Amino acid sequence: MEKRVIRLLYRKIIDVNSRTAWENYVFNDSYTEFLMQAQFYNQEKKYTTFGELITNVPNAEKLHFLVSGAIVGYLKQLNGNVPDILNSLGKHFLPFSNYKFEIINSDIKDKGKHQVAINFMSEPLTWYDTIDNQLLVSVNGLANSVNDEILIEQFSMQPFLSIYSLKEIR
Repeated sequence: MEKRVIRLLYRKIIDVNSRTAWENYVFNDSYTEFLMQAQFYNQEKKYTTFGELITNVPNAEKLHFLVSGAIVGYLKQLNGNVPDILNSLGKHFLPFSNYKFEIINSDIKDKGKHQVAINFMSEPLTWYDTIDNQLLVSVNGLANSVNDEILIEQFSMQPFLSIYSLKEIR
């Protein structure tokens, strides 16, 4: 059976329309942190939007990193599993250790325009096959053998989920 090791990337966008309590905490705390951190880059109060800051203020791209500190505790609540991605049994299974936080948009005067993304990079997965839109993988890039059987996770590809890297195994 041909095998490939893949890593997946899931982009979770959080904005005013987000529904879960976890998403709302990330939304509210990242906005509050944005307001605090943006003050340093906007001391003359000339700009109201994140885009204006990025365009006009040197080093304002550091806001992505500076605001990310507000959400680290919420990421720990995920227990190392990518949110929203479920296997065919409805369980979270996709492990991540790396992520990148990004401010998509924000406005100092309008919280409703605040929008962020968390890009989750999965741990390596061994990809065995695809049936329709269902991928068959084993977690951690290694086959877990039980009585010479390989334990598999089966899940669907979905919007904002893509293959980030691929390595052929021969």
